[in-house]
Amino acid sequence: MSNQNTIARPVETEGIGLHTAVRGHLRLVPAPAGTGIVFRRTDLDNFEIEADGRWLARVSYATSLMKKGVLLSTVEHVLAALYACGIDNVYIELDALEVPILDGSARPFVEMIAKAGIRRLRRRRRYLRLVRPVEITDGDRRIAAYPAENFRVRYFIDFPHPVVGREEVELDVDAESFSRTLAPARTFGFLEDVSRLRSMDLIRGGSLDNAIVLTRDGLLSGELRFRDEFARHKALDLIGDLALVGRPLLAHVVAHKGGHALHTALVTRLLRERSLTRETTALQAEAMPAGTPAQALATGN
Repeated sequence: MSNQNTIARPVETEGIGLHTAVRGHLRLVPAPAGTGIVFRRTDLDNFEIEADGRWLARVSYATSLMKKGVLLSTVEHVLAALYACGIDNVYIELDALEVPILDGSARPFVEMIAKAGIRRLRRRRRYLRLVRPVEITDGDRRIAAYPAENFRVRYFIDFPHPVVGREEVELDVDAESFSRTLAPARTFGFLEDVSRLRSMDLIRGGSLDNAIVLTRDGLLSGELRFRDEFARHKALDLIGDLALVGRPLLAHVVAHKGGHALHTALVTRLLRERSLTRETTALQAEAMPAGTPAQALATGN
């Protein structure tokens, strides 16, 4: 795709925040070429926070941004949907400090983009091409990125749990593959951690309606959407975090037992060490195929 995109018309949704349990109203609004992805806190006189690694704040159990003391939390799912679906320019209007968790996945946001439609703009898209490998390690956790002609992710997890265990997912990321393969995958957590996390003022809005909850030896209730839904959700989070580089990325990113802290450490490294990347308008770099998010969703999960 050689030109930038925005959405064709505004769309909106509402729901509670996973950690705050505060109800928020979120609206996606078309933006002109060169705007990028910009959050607007409508409850704070439309204060703007760009989806940019410069504003990274807390990243333990969700990815948060902070600019001039204004906080915005749990941005990864909406960013993943916009980034994977090729939306370069959009305003995300929100009247709360946390993006609604909805069903715990990125599928509702993909459906919003499909409903809004995509409008092609006249300005050329600029990609961020990785020109040499980079690797970050933390004990047995690792994330690395390698030069590639497209955007590809590979994610490996290993949890000592009978339902999870070792899982791995790998794919070239575009609107169709993301909508079908990753977007429906939900966030997850362990029942034994609930009390501790709530004592830290976390997951106060968490429920079986927006998360997979694991007991010591199984699921608290419900069924998985995918056999490897846990690895798929981790890959979804990775894509949302990588959106903070501010450009469509041309790289093969590999994460081994990663998490938001490692994801965003890679973002910071890519933005800080300019010799790792170069900007390009290469026409051979296709960020989204002919299929639209709506078509991908219509064919099932």
